[in-house]
Amino acid sequence: MKKSVNLTKEGKKELEEELKTLKARRPEIAEKIATARAFGDLSENEEYSSARSEQKTVENRILEIEDILKNATVIRSASHSKVVLGATVKVKIDGKEKTYSIVGPVEADPLNGKISDASPIGKALLGLKEGEEATWNGKTCKIIKID
Repeated sequence: MKKSVNLTKEGKKELEEELKTLKARRPEIAEKIATARAFGDLSENEEYSSARSEQKTVENRILEIEDILKNATVIRSASHSKVVLGATVKVKIDGKEKTYSIVGPVEADPLNGKISDASPIGKALLGLKEGEEATWNGKTCKIIKID
């Protein structure tokens, strides 16, 4: 049984764009393989091995994205009174204000402020309201605003 994947509208769009870009690379990679094959002995042909490796990586990512999109459920965050999947939360941690978007694990990108609902901080924030505090791994933060 396939598991449903939660995506924001923006996350789904990003994956669709990446899929389009990867599919557009197929002819270029096929050309690299054909050119490298013309060099002769494939067992010691680094250009051929490199092109085949690139092809494998691209095709695997295409399959992965297609599977994610096939099983995707777009998050519709209606409530802004508490932290839910799809919400953007402004918090104060150690005297510094930070803003996080709560997303599914597929979209998580902590360096860009996208926190998975399955992460320790994501789990701690879910269900809380403005003014409440969350604690995880010995850290405490206060929720300033929910969008």
